[in-house]
Amino acid sequence: MGPTPQDSGPAGLSAAFRTAFSDHPAAVAIVTATGPDGPAGITASSVISVSAQPPVLAVSIAPGTESGAALLAGEALAVHLLTTANRRLAELFSTPGSRRFGFDMDWFTAPTGEPVIRGVGTVLLCRPLDRMAAGTGVVLAAQVQQVIDGGSSAPPLVYRRRTYYALDDWSLLRTRT
Repeated sequence: MGPTPQDSGPAGLSAAFRTAFSDHPAAVAIVTATGPDGPAGITASSVISVSAQPPVLAVSIAPGTESGAALLAGEALAVHLLTTANRRLAELFSTPGSRRFGFDMDWFTAPTGEPVIRGVGTVLLCRPLDRMAAGTGVVLAAQVQQVIDGGSSAPPLVYRRRTYYALDDWSLLRTRT
């Protein structure tokens, strides 16, 4: 017996799409840039590796938000790959209206202008290459200029079903012998 078809109407298809991706785990990142009003950032689970030579990544950004607009207009951005030690940061940057880049956060401005948060897994300093409208979002492709050890060796932070998870050695699937 094959898969059960979903309602093919626009609302049904959108709901089925959201459900499918809410069940598909994704790594969690924070993407930052400097906008006209200062540093800006978002939590993203849509960062993907596109190419290793040259190193290029892509991220989906909602252009209708102040932070999204700042990221899309920025000349440089930093992609912070998060660990389980960064759950609070992920929640902070995903909460609309939250106070980001306060005195209680350990961050600095890179020589190329983007805000860099310390204590994450890895930071990728990038230069935007292209922006492509896609539905209600914009896919931003960026070339990685530098890879920095962010200082956290905790397991990667993963998002699934609107909940954060750890991806660690206990998650490893082993082949039966």
